[in-house]
Amino acid sequence: MLKDQDRIFTNLYGMHERTLAGAKARGHWDGTAGIIAKGRDWIVDEMKASGLRGRGGAGFPTGLKWSFMPKESDGRPAYLVINADESEPGTCKDREIMRHDPHTLIEGALIASFAMGAHSSYIYIRGEYIREREALQAAIDEAYDAGLLGKNAAGSGWDFDLFLHHGAGAYICGEETALIESLEGKKGMPRMKPPFPAMAGLYGAPSTVNNVESIAVVPTILRRGADWFASFGRPNNAGTKLFAISGHVNNPCVVEEAMSIPFEELIEKHCGGIRGGWDNLLAVIPGGSSVPVVRGENMRDAIMDFDYLQKDLKSGLGTAAVIVMDKSTDIVKAIWRLSKFYKHESCGQCTPCREGTGWMMRVMDRLVRGEAEIEEIDMLFDVTKQVEGHTICALGDAAAWPIQGLIRNFRDEIEDRIKAQKSGRMAAE
Repeated sequence: MLKDQDRIFTNLYGMHERTLAGAKARGHWDGTAGIIAKGRDWIVDEMKASGLRGRGGAGFPTGLKWSFMPKESDGRPAYLVINADESEPGTCKDREIMRHDPHTLIEGALIASFAMGAHSSYIYIRGEYIREREALQAAIDEAYDAGLLGKNAAGSGWDFDLFLHHGAGAYICGEETALIESLEGKKGMPRMKPPFPAMAGLYGAPSTVNNVESIAVVPTILRRGADWFASFGRPNNAGTKLFAISGHVNNPCVVEEAMSIPFEELIEKHCGGIRGGWDNLLAVIPGGSSVPVVRGENMRDAIMDFDYLQKDLKSGLGTAAVIVMDKSTDIVKAIWRLSKFYKHESCGQCTPCREGTGWMMRVMDRLVRGEAEIEEIDMLFDVTKQVEGHTICALGDAAAWPIQGLIRNFRDEIEDRIKAQKSGRMAAE
């Protein structure tokens, strides 16, 4: 169990002041210039040593990502782009940071930008986050007024500007290159890679795109030391993490916990258990809607980190948005709803995704009603494999994985429904 003194986000529930004064009272903006004075290399090395992996879903090592940025400028500016387009169904962790603890993000943006040689950073915030945008903009204005942003930011000798850009509510803009396109005023459509953003990103200049949580934890890691952060969780799964638990638990919440916490402990300690008890648990989506669903009995002993969920349960930690479903859930319909979402949000650039998401949704539609043939289950699985890995961005994978998880883990449910529908038809005939 994570001790209170080890929490990075000290105002997750908005109990305290979100103002600059409140943030300073809780230990933020403390010695920021001193951290920057230690230099770019020290910061990047410390971030590598901390073992922080990206908190936006993919889990790529953050320090390593920063090190891809050019050491010497070739005349082009460098940019840090912060991905606040939190649109994955079930995920609402970055939202709490922005509305209750925005200064963690702002201070992190300054330090991270310095480490990458960037004098400007853009926060791309989700279109639906109106109040969060207001809270974040107020915090940015405060930081400018206090001299923490702008010329000689925080007295560090580094000039730094931070801009907040409001999206228009497109899920695809959470993909880093589509986000960059949208920032440039174009249609939010993913770019082909290479070139990667570190070579040619925003406005053709070297850029790094990081998730809100990945950047917001940076100042505390550097203040308390990489070893402190690395002491939580299992090897290669270090640190503390925000978990957003929703669905059929007695007390849905967003909570900061140590990585690699057992699923049962997470649910019992923070959510007051499963609605109707553990025997009533049907299924869990452990990391936001794009990771495969897991059977409830397999989740109970699960360890909540990247490696365990991927290797042992063929799912993933993703954004750590835990969606809990009890036995009142129509699991086939729940996954149909996700396939409908991905069909709606596909940008239509790649044929497998443009055609495949609609095709998969229509088959799911018939499976929900039981009006399909048993052979179609394998055919649907086959189509998910034709979409997965054959698109420019990962939306194709995100559309395929929930359906693969359903067929792997709940095939009997789908077959029973088809048989029941068929016998009903036969009786009627």
